[in-house]
Amino acid sequence: MKIKDVMHKGVTCVEPRTPVTEIAKRMRDDDIGAIPVRADGQLVGMITDRDITCRAVADGGNLGKLTASDVMTKDIASCSPDDDIVVAIKAMEGKKIRRLPVTDGHKELVGMLSLGDISHKVPKELSGEVLRAVSGHHR
Repeated sequence: MKIKDVMHKGVTCVEPRTPVTEIAKRMRDDDIGAIPVRADGQLVGMITDRDITCRAVADGGNLGKLTASDVMTKDIASCSPDDDIVVAIKAMEGKKIRRLPVTDGHKELVGMLSLGDISHKVPKELSGEVLRAVSGHHR
């Protein structure tokens, strides 16, 4: 099964200069836990609700001044729409991540793959294994 058959399209994105408070509101309003960060059409990072909690709130940052570039994860893993779903699953397990951006050959975002997407499309045994592997404690 190819990633393009499982991923969802129409992903909400922000730019590196987007205020963290605006990102948190988008996450709340759209009921999502991660937003890709794009600059000049290319994926440059990812910001999750955990990034906001750990890198902004817990560190005592000035939420009114922090932007996506201050708290985002850089050098993120991604996959191609034509990759086999197993490639994405291994990347998610290895990095203990729940969401994986899908990019074309030019690092342009074309979709997002989440654990939820996988759980609806792959056999239950495999999705359960992925969930267990990804849900381990971060180091």
